[in-house]
Amino acid sequence: MIRSVPLVLLAVFGLLLTAADCNGPDATAETTPAPTTAASLDTEPTTAADTAIFAGGCFWCMEPPYEKLDGVFSVVSGYDGGTTPNPTYQEVANGRTDYAEAVRVIYDPEVISFETLVEVFWHNIDPFAVNRQFCDRGTQYRSILFYLNAEQQAIAEASLATLSARAENPIATTVEPTTQFYEAEDYHQDFYRTNPDRYYSYREGCRRDDRLEELWGDLAGKPGPLN
Repeated sequence: MIRSVPLVLLAVFGLLLTAADCNGPDATAETTPAPTTAASLDTEPTTAADTAIFAGGCFWCMEPPYEKLDGVFSVVSGYDGGTTPNPTYQEVANGRTDYAEAVRVIYDPEVISFETLVEVFWHNIDPFAVNRQFCDRGTQYRSILFYLNAEQQAIAEASLATLSARAENPIATTVEPTTQFYEAEDYHQDFYRTNPDRYYSYREGCRRDDRLEELWGDLAGKPGPLN
């Protein structure tokens, strides 16, 4: 059950944001990301694959919940929800674009459904947080359920309506069409595998798991009914 309880803002977060934020080891690297548009994704997947895109705050933390699911082929960190061509991490992190950090999930719809991916999304975010997630603040960390077609839109909007009806506080998460997904720089991909010490220090410092358990109980981070 979702629990509409206020997030206690700890004074130590100010220090954590400078010492352990969702930031790569080389924030000056500015490679040109590869774009993926909603239109191209209609034909890009094979008959055995489909695509979903979710913005749930720091993309480092949104990769692991999806990569461990049966039926998921790949999870890529990137940016969506903006219009600036070829955004770099530095531009997004500094709030100079309209993009949000997001993950693109390629999956087998015969093994795992979009509905299940949406459940995992909700159970890995704080839906009440406005323009932030956990200790990360700014519009680049806002939570968004992106859709690529009418079916995904209907499922995403239905899940939002279900939570809104049961929550005591307003849901800040939005449902939006993908604008253009750009892959993030290489050093951001699979960060929890390539830099585990920094990743887990950041995640613990942000108290992400504490807040998820406070909100979702035993369903925190997992698929399961939205009740």
